[in-house]
Amino acid sequence: MYSRVLTASLYGLSGEPTWAEVDCENGLPAFSVVGLADQSVREARERIRASMENCGLSFPAKRITVNLTPANKKKEGSHYDLPLAAGILMCSLKDADLSGAADLCTGKAACLGELTLDGRVSAVDGVLPMIMGLKRSGVRKFFIPGACLPEAMLVKEVELYPVNSILELADHITGMDRIEPVKSGQVNVPGPAEHVPDFLDIKGQETVKRAAQIAAAGMHGMLMAGPPGTGKTMIGKRIPGILPPLGYDEMLEVTQIYSAAGELKNGASLISERPFRAPHHTVTKAALIGGGGRPRPGEISLANGGVLFLDELAEFPSYVLDSLRQPLEDGFVVINRLRTKVTFPSRFMLVAAMNPCRCGYYGDPVHRCTCSESDRQRYVGRISGPLMDRIDLHVSVRRPEYKEIDIGRSKNGISSAQLREGVENAMAMQKERYAGEGIKYNSRLDAKLLEKYCVPDEKGKKVLKATFEKWHLSARSYHRMLKLARTAADLDGSAEIKERHILEIINYRLPDELFGDKF
Repeated sequence: MYSRVLTASLYGLSGEPTWAEVDCENGLPAFSVVGLADQSVREARERIRASMENCGLSFPAKRITVNLTPANKKKEGSHYDLPLAAGILMCSLKDADLSGAADLCTGKAACLGELTLDGRVSAVDGVLPMIMGLKRSGVRKFFIPGACLPEAMLVKEVELYPVNSILELADHITGMDRIEPVKSGQVNVPGPAEHVPDFLDIKGQETVKRAAQIAAAGMHGMLMAGPPGTGKTMIGKRIPGILPPLGYDEMLEVTQIYSAAGELKNGASLISERPFRAPHHTVTKAALIGGGGRPRPGEISLANGGVLFLDELAEFPSYVLDSLRQPLEDGFVVINRLRTKVTFPSRFMLVAAMNPCRCGYYGDPVHRCTCSESDRQRYVGRISGPLMDRIDLHVSVRRPEYKEIDIGRSKNGISSAQLREGVENAMAMQKERYAGEGIKYNSRLDAKLLEKYCVPDEKGKKVLKATFEKWHLSARSYHRMLKLARTAADLDGSAEIKERHILEIINYRLPDELFGDKF
């Protein structure tokens, strides 16, 4: 007896159709799985046998052969349990009415889910990208774990059949008790986070706050350097609070990434807040960039559309930091394996903080630095010049004066709401300007679009020319100065880049003593 059920394989964020073929023949009882299946798929035979028997279903005492096709691609994950069980049920119930299995046999419906030993169907990772991939192939009906229903509801124009146990699936296949489909596309956007740190908590550091606003308005990278205790970490953690909410397309992309990584919270369906990721400096290259035997999204992809905050930047291994160079430039990362290649988006805003030396007090007017010059150069030298060149803003965070941080002063500083208003207005200008250009933010401008949208006035050109020749800046630095100036002009509500915008951003690209002479 032969049967087949459509399911999916997840490669990166791409769900590709996969057929689970089941053949039951007379002979010594056996259960073989072929088709480049990994250990988690081969172990399905034990889960399926136990779940069927514990639900009162008969597991066929025959020679069972399972083939996952196409057989030249590796199959990983526990979501193959349910389609394999469905195929075995159809083979073992050949004398029964299988009217409910018509869509499963013909590929009009797909099946995803993991089985427990007592017959329940458990949630699996990557349901959203797998359903979206199958939908592009023409599939419109899906049998999924009931726990994955909120996530799957995001996909429009499909029918969802929530399955809570293998017994429910058996009853549906035989037509005894059909599972009622649920209409998809009903999206409930979560409300704002209950508590986001406010810039109002930070006294002083108005220059750094302005730099943070520029960085947020154009999704530019930003590096802060200064002595310990000057507010670098506080500023970095508050930047997500001045970013506007994600658009629906961005929400869907971010939710797919978190679904594939298995990081969707229980009951969560749609991620509406911009991600904020702050990995420790002991993070591995694979955890930061993505990878593993089954390639999974790394921190840079989990921060897509949001902020990747690297505190104590110089404590990260140099080879880990240098792996950021290509994703920062391209907006995606490609992970190659022997039999597959996957691509993950990585359009994130890099925010980093560091001390200027090992003791942290180089350039501080109060504390004397105890590091030798060679020690200091070795410390900042962990951050390569090419990586520094890819970070748009370099901000020196100085020690505030007492009158700025006096706890008795009223809270008359600038708040996150005020900063966010300027960011939203600037982003609205960018959205209108780049309609049809394939980008959303100034930080993604290429050389062709720079010539179209980032031409300063005559006075601004003279300042740029003098700065470029005096400091021997690279072409990349010059282009990034133009992008920053474009963002500063947007915050000013100006359609033209003027001299004052160039002068404002020059200090964020020129060499500074806290960053070392090489930068």
